[in-house]
Amino acid sequence: MKIIEAILYGLLQGVAEFLPISSSGHLALAQNFFGAEDIDSLFFFNILLHIATLLAVFIVYYKDIGYLFKGFFGVCGRAFSGEKRKSSLNGDERLFIMICIATAVLVPAALLDDKVEALSGVSWAIGALLLVNGVMLFVSDRLNRGDRSLADAPIISALYIGLFQFAGILPGISRSGATITGGLINGLKREDAVKFSFLMSIPAILGAAVLELPQIGGDLFAEVSVSCCAAGMIAALVSGVAAIKILQFFARRNSFTPFAVYSVLAGAAAIAGDLITR
Repeated sequence: MKIIEAILYGLLQGVAEFLPISSSGHLALAQNFFGAEDIDSLFFFNILLHIATLLAVFIVYYKDIGYLFKGFFGVCGRAFSGEKRKSSLNGDERLFIMICIATAVLVPAALLDDKVEALSGVSWAIGALLLVNGVMLFVSDRLNRGDRSLADAPIISALYIGLFQFAGILPGISRSGATITGGLINGLKREDAVKFSFLMSIPAILGAAVLELPQIGGDLFAEVSVSCCAAGMIAALVSGVAAIKILQFFARRNSFTPFAVYSVLAGAAAIAGDLITR
């Protein structure tokens, strides 16, 4: 792998991971149409890119992540002291529990890994899912504006948002777009729906990296050099921070229409390209 390729992969990872356009769908289409190197087979490099995008979330939401740590220790303290009444949970503890509930929904996704991988090789199916993604974003723009903050949202709403995140395992369906839509349907303010989506991405990204750890062996830099790994990580970190800021900007404007239009066009192009190349 050349440095320019590593940078391009890093940019794609950072941008598509957080913008509601589906990173997995775009990577799969790049591999299907252009014969691009399968980044999923470069396990160590892929893990490093995931770490870089994770750092982007920590940089932008460091205060909220601090609250999550407080919530974790608070919940642990209650568990050991026997104080478990839900009514006594503070905001930090509620947020931590909601992230746990939303993440738990993803556990069965590991059983579908083979089926999802097979789907990634079908370009027209990815295109169809991108069309669905575009429609989902278009609909989310037209939902009634919610007035709930994360502090006011029922804990059970995390379960419903987690189900939307489950849909995001499909190549072509954006994890961030699905979870933001789930948050809006559950009455969250748009800014809080975006925040919760990105906080949910922390265990999701960590889980994806951990699942690849057993497949690493031998010389870590045999396939991708140290310089390429560093270049890819920097590109993923910078583009990840930029993507989060861009999505926050559109959230304040109450419009994800540009991403909806892009998803529809990309999906239509993927379907047309698959038909032409048959």
